[in-house]
Amino acid sequence: MKYVDRFQAALFVLAGHGHIKQRLIKAYEKNLSNINEDELPIVLRQTFADLRHQMNSVTPLNGEGAVCASVRKMSFDEASELASSIVNMFSSLLRTEGGWISAQESLELTSERETAERMFWARNQFNS
Repeated sequence: MKYVDRFQAALFVLAGHGHIKQRLIKAYEKNLSNINEDELPIVLRQTFADLRHQMNSVTPLNGEGAVCASVRKMSFDEASELASSIVNMFSSLLRTEGGWISAQESLELTSERETAERMFWARNQFNS
């Protein structure tokens, strides 16, 4: 799965149900933990490395993983800030992946009216 898709999947988890700490753990472990910084655009590498460091900053106890231990020690505000940083990284990825977002925008932002108008003009050009 391409890193853009992984970040998008993480956003879906972050926007889901549950406490922010639970969503942050799930979003990171299932979607972001295996991303190598070198795969990312240069402008995001340090930000992602910082995220990885914060998500693995506490030594785990009693069989829990480092991510769970680190998030457990965070305040809700700290967890929210990390979730926001994931959203911001995804936004930056979309801006740096120009072709991907322009294709998505053209699909998502075209209204039914615009589609109908295009079909009308195309039909009239062929009938003239």
